[in-house]
Amino acid sequence: MTKPLQGKVALVTGGSRGIGAAIARRLADDGADVAISYAASADKADAVVKELKAKGVRALAFKADQADAAQVNSLVKQVAERFGGLDILVNSAGVFVTGAAGDTTADTAGFDRLIAVNVTGVASAVRAASPLIREGGRIISIGSIVGDRTPFAGLADYSASKAAVAAYTRGWARDLGPRRVTVNTIQPGPIDTDMNPANSNMAPTFIGLTALGRYGRAEEVASAVAFLAGPEATYITGATLNVDGGFNA
Repeated sequence: MTKPLQGKVALVTGGSRGIGAAIARRLADDGADVAISYAASADKADAVVKELKAKGVRALAFKADQADAAQVNSLVKQVAERFGGLDILVNSAGVFVTGAAGDTTADTAGFDRLIAVNVTGVASAVRAASPLIREGGRIISIGSIVGDRTPFAGLADYSASKAAVAAYTRGWARDLGPRRVTVNTIQPGPIDTDMNPANSNMAPTFIGLTALGRYGRAEEVASAVAFLAGPEATYITGATLNVDGGFNA
């Protein structure tokens, strides 16, 4: 039986762990050849590639710092060259930095990297992919529900970085619509990963803010990505989909 993404080539940035790895696995399950990028975790990236190949698809890992526009540009071009094209770009790489307004001890270097990875890195990937992605392709960025709502103090910088991704998505949808390339954002809520484990001290607070009363799984975010990447989502573009268990309900 033909799989929905058979013959497609996908690049998942930050695909060595967490949500990115789950997305890479799901796209491979649906038949896509998958490239992943990683910044430092070569062993984890190699392990994910091994899993993907076991599913019968082509898979490679590329080292690239999402904060470096030149590395991101090279990454996208290398993937298209090695795989013979590009159909799906998933911007999953991201960092989390906090800091309250007026905090004189705030980590300014961390803020700079936050913007470089979460905003500039995403924009660099889309700009590099736009002339290469095939007609009818898909661009999907992983934002956050705090791009719509900032429920705690100290999240303004992170919230702004994710709100920027959603705003970019709406503009890029207009830019790429004539080529039938769809551009969408998925905004996860509390998802059980090593960055935000379901057994953390803050977990009871996050759970209490959801309508479903639980953390989400990375695979549930990956399912939403697979839908937007698949043949049933051809008329969805410029949209933001919350996968948050009702956190923002």
